[in-house]
Amino acid sequence: MTRLFLLSPANCGGRRAAMVMSDRAHFNLALRLRDDGAPLGEVFSFMSGLYFRGKLAYARAFARPPEVDSPLVGGGIFVVTPTAGLRSPDTLVSRDALRAFAGVEVSADNARYRVPLESSASQLRQEIGPECDVVLLGSIASGKYVDVLDAVFGERLLFPADFVGRGDMSRGGLMLRSAASLEELPYVPVRGAVRHGKRPPKLAPIKRFEGS
Repeated sequence: MTRLFLLSPANCGGRRAAMVMSDRAHFNLALRLRDDGAPLGEVFSFMSGLYFRGKLAYARAFARPPEVDSPLVGGGIFVVTPTAGLRSPDTLVSRDALRAFAGVEVSADNARYRVPLESSASQLRQEIGPECDVVLLGSIASGKYVDVLDAVFGERLLFPADFVGRGDMSRGGLMLRSAASLEELPYVPVRGAVRHGKRPPKLAPIKRFEGS
């Protein structure tokens, strides 16, 4: 079974976003962002920390894109953006692009966000064929991603069942553990699923290897 992953975006208006876009910042990522731009996945991982880093690590471990003659499909990992629809995590972004992201509300009712996402998702659906699963790694409790993507992918849109009831940090930790152990999580269709539930027990701390 082939499988693609759609990753929800980082908060481009938060403290860590301001840090990496500051003129006073002199660490490597900030300098590259000011010059020629930096990869979207790397920038969002810095902005979001554990949550986005977990999503990206998990997707890289388990993506199985279909073998189609289309550069659009690429490595089978796509990031939802506030203004530019679905983009590869390798896409270079500038500070101006990130400022534009921060100025747009991620809401299914906002056409500036919804229309580019609908367009790129529809194009992706045509390229991947009818047999490829599409897994959303993001919040399924609200409609800001689900309402747009379900209309395009229908019953092919899945999510990890273990996301129900977990907060962002818990989901990030869960995905990092799964990627490290190469144990893929079970998926269920978004359509008709229970998307709200009791908070599960906290994840056990990651054990360090002896001598580390």
